Formats: sequence, C-alpha cells, structure tokens
Amino acid sequence: MSDHKTPSMSSNDVWIEHPHGRIFARVWSPPIKASRSVPESPIVLFHDSLGCVDLWRDFPTELSASTRRRVIAYDRLGFGRSDPRNDKPGLDFIADEAKTYFSAVSEQIGFKRFIAFGHSVGGGMAVNCAAEFAEDCEGLITESAQVFPEDRTLQSILVAKEQFKDERQIERLKKYHGDKAKWVVDAWTETWLHPGFAAWSLESVLPRVTCPVLVIHGIHDEYGSTRHPEMIAELCSGPSRCEIMIDTYHVPHREREPAVVDLVTGFIASIKAM
Repeated sequence: MSDHKTPSMSSNDVWIEHPHGRIFARVWSPPIKASRSVPESPIVLFHDSLGCVDLWRDFPTELSASTRRRVIAYDRLGFGRSDPRNDKPGLDFIADEAKTYFSAVSEQIGFKRFIAFGHSVGGGMAVNCAAEFAEDCEGLITESAQVFPEDRTLQSILVAKEQFKDERQIERLKKYHGDKAKWVVDAWTETWLHPGFAAWSLESVLPRVTCPVLVIHGIHDEYGSTRHPEMIAELCSGPSRCEIMIDTYHVPHREREPAVVDLVTGFIASIKAM
C-alpha cells in the first residue's frame, strides 16, 4: 500500500449550533491537485459508544489522503468536546441521531450528498442516516456494527461495566470526555442493559438502505458475532460486500488501519465506477 500521509493535509474544527447544545466537529481535507478536484460528498464518521473525534486518531487523515475526499467526524452531544447532556439517551437513540442531529451537521458544515461510515453503535447510526437520507447517501460502510442486542454483546458490556467501577478507568476517559466521562459510560451500559432495549433491532431499517454497502467485521469481535455483518449484507437493498477480517477484534480501523483504509478506498472507487 502506498504511503497515505502528506504534509499538505489540512483539518479544521467546526462548532455546530443545535437547540440541544453545541456539537463539535472536525473536517479533514486532502490537498487539491491542479488536475483533480475534491469530490463534494464527504465521508462522515459516526463514533462508537465511548468514542469521540480525538479517538479516531490518525484514521481520518489516512482515509482522506487515500480517498482524496473530505472526512468529517463529530462528537455526539454529551461526548468529547460537545456540550454535556443532562438526560440519558432514550431507547431510540440510534435512530434519533439521524432524525434529530445529522441534519444540523450536514447543513452547517455545508454538504448534502455523503458517504456514511459508522463504527460499533455508530454503525447503527450510519445505517439509519443511509435509510433516512437515501437519496443523498452514496455509500454506507459499517465496521463492527450490531444489528440487535446479542448475548455476546450484552455480556461484554456487563464486563465493561464492572471494569468502570474502578475510578482509574474513568480517569482515563476524562482525557477525551472531561467531566462527562461518567455520563458517557452510563449512557452506554445503562441503555444497552435496559430491559426495554432488548427489542431494539435494525432489521426493519436495513431494507431501506438502497446505496452500495461495505460491511467490515473482525472475526474475534467481542461485541458481536459474524451474524451481524451477515444480516447487514443480506437485508440491505443495495449491492453489499461483506469483509470478515482475520486476527481482528472490535476496532479494525485501529488494529489493521492500512487494510481498512484500502478496503474503504477500493469500495468508494467501485461506487464511482457504477
């Protein structure tokens, strides 16, 4: 694989105004060559349950350089640098991200068409955005996404809940979420382990996804078996490609970043060729 890094890569921070609070976003832009302009439709990243913009680390830079597209990541309200929330997310929070917040992000950053990339629960949010804005979504990439609350998923969340009783674990999260760290953990564990969340599923949403789909999943993912990527690929209405990565767990873009960048770059090139 070629070296994606370039000294002329740029990024800028953006604040999204929303009635519920300010949302922090970052935009990475590749250098514009005289012979080639940057496509208008960016790749939008949706983070996981404990994630934020900074926890994507170098991945957005590498992705932007390789695909030659803008890459946008934002902290959901209550996470990272975005404003805190006083309430816990509702049991419909995955679908609500598409209905309540995504439009503000797209309108204020200034894009209409987009490619959605979601990691873990962010994959479910990306699915909902691809379904809700089907005419504008050019492609969907899910990574380690869950389709329903599988026993493996819930058991791993229970283990994590116990681990976060250690204040040192909360202190580590404060580097990224500040005083919101405890809220972030509770928003994840208490929502997924709530009895009412047992009925949640993407099964009715996936058929509304009509764009091309790339599904990435680690064979050893501790938060979901390969049934999840299989269901996403089977139930989406658009052409789907499922990639099960060997020797990989829940965070492929960190564990095997070059391979994931290559997969996404090739997938986006195939969309352009359709």
